[in-house]
Formats: sequence, C-alpha cells, structure tokens
Amino acid sequence: MYRSDILSANGVDAGAAVPVVDDRGKPLGTALYSSASQIAVRMISDESIPSHEELLTLIRRRIQAAINYRKSVVRDSDAYRVVFSEADLLPGLIVDRYNDVLSIQALTQAMDREDIRAAVVDELVQQFAPAGVLERVEPRIRELEELPLREAGLLYGDRATTTITMNGLKFAYDGLAGQKTGAFLDQRENYAAAAKYAHGEAIDICCYQGGFALHLARVCDQVTGVDVSRAALEVADQNASENAEALGGREIEWIEGNAFDLLRDYSDAGRQYDTIVLDPPAFAKSKKNLETALRGYKELNLRALKMLRPGGVLVTCSCSFHVSEMDFMQMLADAAADAHRSVRVVEKRTQAKDHPVLLALPESQYLKCVIAIVE
Repeated sequence: MYRSDILSANGVDAGAAVPVVDDRGKPLGTALYSSASQIAVRMISDESIPSHEELLTLIRRRIQAAINYRKSVVRDSDAYRVVFSEADLLPGLIVDRYNDVLSIQALTQAMDREDIRAAVVDELVQQFAPAGVLERVEPRIRELEELPLREAGLLYGDRATTTITMNGLKFAYDGLAGQKTGAFLDQRENYAAAAKYAHGEAIDICCYQGGFALHLARVCDQVTGVDVSRAALEVADQNASENAEALGGREIEWIEGNAFDLLRDYSDAGRQYDTIVLDPPAFAKSKKNLETALRGYKELNLRALKMLRPGGVLVTCSCSFHVSEMDFMQMLADAAADAHRSVRVVEKRTQAKDHPVLLALPESQYLKCVIAIVE
C-alpha cells in the first residue's frame, strides 16, 4: 500500500509490524511498516500477529515453506533463489543459495531490524548448515529506506567464496564481488533453453561472467562473449578454463567493449553469426525511463537481426519490469520490420522457477526471454 493510501499511521515506529484496518475499521491483517518508502505498508499476514515472538515464528515458517518449494522445482543446480521477497510472502527479504554459501539482502526497514535479521540467519543456518552466510547491500535502497549505510560482509561462518553448478557447468562465486547477489540465477533455465537451439558461430552480448556463453560453447562451433566489465570477463575466462572438458576443448573469445558500439561496428562491417544472445542490464529503472529503454532495446535487436544468417537464432532478454511483455514483443516486431527479417518465436520465457511469480503481485514477473528463429 502506498503512503498516499494511508489515512492514519500515528505513532507507528519504523520497521514495525502493525495491524491494518480499512476506512470502516474492518481488520485487514498485519503489515510491515516503512516510515520512509513510498510503499509504506507491506502486508505479511491476513491475520493478527499479536506478539513479537509470533512474528519471528511466522518468518521462520515462511522460510521453511520457501525452501520446501525450491525442493520441488529446482533441478541440476546447487545455486538458486531461496526467498524472493513478496513472492514468498516475506516482503523485503532476498536469500540466495550458492552451494555452501548463502547470501541475504534486507530491502526494507522491517527486514533490516537486528532481531529479524538474527532470526533469518539462525533459521538459514539450521536448514542448510552453510560454510558462510553473507549480507549484500544496495546503497540506493538503503538510502530510500533511510537505513544506515552498511558494508557487505559475513554474518556467519568464514567463507564467502565457493564453486556452484548449473546445468552441469561449474561457475566460480565470490559473494562479496559482482552484481546483484553475485550471479544471475534467474537466467539459469534460460541458459539451458538457449543451448537447445544454438548452433554454428555464436556471440553473447553483455555476457557478464559467461552464463550464456559457456552453455552455448557446448553446442556451437565458435563462441564470443562481450561485456563492458573487465573484471566480469576475467571471471568468465576462469569459468571457461574450469569447464574445459565439458566444453570439448572449445575456447571462448572474450571481448571487453560497449554493446552498442560493438554491435554498430560489427553490423556496419557485415559480420554474420548463427546465434546471437542479447542479455543487457535493466534499461528502465523506473516508468519514466520506458521510452528511452525501448529505444535502447530496439537498437540492440535491430543490429543483431541484421547480423544473423538465415536460420539463425536470436535469444533476446529484458530484466526491466517496467518494460512489459507486450512492449518487448512490439519492440522486437518493429526491429524485425526495420531489418526486413522474418522472425519466428519458438519460446517466450521468464525467470527461473525459483523466482516465483505471485499472481496477485505483477511486479514479481519481470524477466522476458524470447528465443526466435530468424530468416
């Protein structure tokens, strides 16, 4: 519930669990309150939670339920999202598992409370017996929530690095480096899906630490990975070396460069590929950036479509919630028309199942991944 929807919140402490009633006094349940965010009220139960101890018990039960759900949907990986905020009825809490290391993020005043953080860590330790539990911080979110600045670091154990496995491939993980919580777990199932169609000469644009590129290298003759971050490419190269046997000795070429500049240069030079992956960062951080974001997506996709050989495969993604699936598909159709290419969509995909979509919360569905054959 947005702050503008609240009639009265007198005397409510930051991060408190509060009873919520409608304008007629009818109880709606219990919510976590933020004194700073425009999203002031996040419902956590449709029932009353009369005591602090019962709130902590509810949070522990929700974590257990989230873990049980992942047991039913996660395959071929020891790295996955354990808790996905509102989608797991734990608003403001993110927990990711990376083999024997767990990473948590507290995104609201309530989840940043010392008592709640301690209960979360204790429950995770009981459930997983990890070598380490670390906390990642998003400075911008902490600023919006008016939370004190805090450095990322270990909360339990003595290890923040490990090796994870996704779809039979190994990836190095450093919980105190990299983007998001250290890796892009939401693309895990899309990596495998892309490899079902990929062939020939492939290029992975915005490859980060090599997620798509390594999966493509198992089935393609030649693979190039492009990213603007040298540090990410160094990890990608280490990952490729670690998987040399699984890749059949194929080497991946890593190029440090800006996606827009490289695609423009390659397109103008007439470079051709059989498979192209576009997995850029979120272009639309807010709704006001939508038009600019769509122009950026169209530019990338238009260049890629021109560079694909007949029968080529395009894997194109957007992780911007504010770019809807309809917006994204229309952008792709416009790019195809401008490129004079016929595009057949073979799969429309979203985030991996460990990032569940809550029907009542459209914001929980954010990732678009389209796999298409281009003639």
